[in-house]
Parts: sequence; structure tokens; C-alpha cells
Amino acid sequence: MATPDFVLALREKIGHDELWLPGVTAVVLRGVGGSGGAEGPEVLLVRRADSGAWTPVTGIVDPGEEPAVAAEREVLEEADVVAHAESLSWVKVIDPVTYPNGDRSRYLDLVFRCSWVSGEPFPADGENTEAAWFSLDALPELSDDMGARIRSAVDGAEAARFER
Repeated sequence: MATPDFVLALREKIGHDELWLPGVTAVVLRGVGGSGGAEGPEVLLVRRADSGAWTPVTGIVDPGEEPAVAAEREVLEEADVVAHAESLSWVKVIDPVTYPNGDRSRYLDLVFRCSWVSGEPFPADGENTEAAWFSLDALPELSDDMGARIRSAVDGAEAARFER
């Protein structure tokens, strides 16, 4: 599902006005510290159906949902991979987004470092056209922002980075 029902309900009340929404980015790694059978460290990426861009799995936190649970849920829904959220690596506000229909949103993005548990990726829910593992040494073209999200999770700092 591309737009959660609770967002559609809010849109009925506020129209195209900017919505403040909590979001998650799940940087799923395997082959790091014994997390799977990969030759070397790999990251799960999906190719978005709307833009064609490769990204880690991203999504919106449902009302009352724990953010780490949201990250794990989004990975399962979008790529059919079971992942475990290990740590919060970055907290930042995303620049405003205006969608083709005029809806405006701004996201508080919580970037989680996740470990692979099981499953081989494929585009499970229609939001993506591809899903695959990529060696950290051979990533496809990524936006600077998505590259930074991956680096924040891979760096494995003990405390989350807070944007200032």
C-alpha cells in the first residue's frame, strides 16, 4: 500500500497542506559480523516504482507503532525479507516533499541499522520494481542523501547521529 489509510483520512481533513510524519529508513545488512552467508558485507536496496531510484527500504510509522517495529515491518512488506532492527543510527528532518497530486509532507526520518534474518529479496508490494543485495563496495547510483543514510548505519557508531 503506497499511502497508509491514516494519511488518506488526514488528507480528507487538511487537503494538500503539509503533514509532519514520522518515517523510517531500514538499512539491512548481511555478511557483517556473522549475519548471513554472504561473501562480504551487503546491503538490501529496492528500486522505487515512482522514481526508479535505488534506496534502502523506507516507510511511514503507523500511529502508535514503535519505530523499530515499523522498520522491520516495512522490510518484510516491501522486500519479503525478515530483518531485525539493531540500532538507531541517524535522526534527521527530510526537506519538504511535494507529490504530483499537490500533497505536501515533511518527514522526521529515523535511520535504523538492521541485520538480515532470512529471506531473499523481491519487490513484494508493488512500491518497488526490484529488490536485491549489493556489496557495500559496489553500490548502484544513489542520491547523496541515501548514500549518507547507508554510511550512517554501516559506520556502526554506538549512539545515533543527530542532524543540526
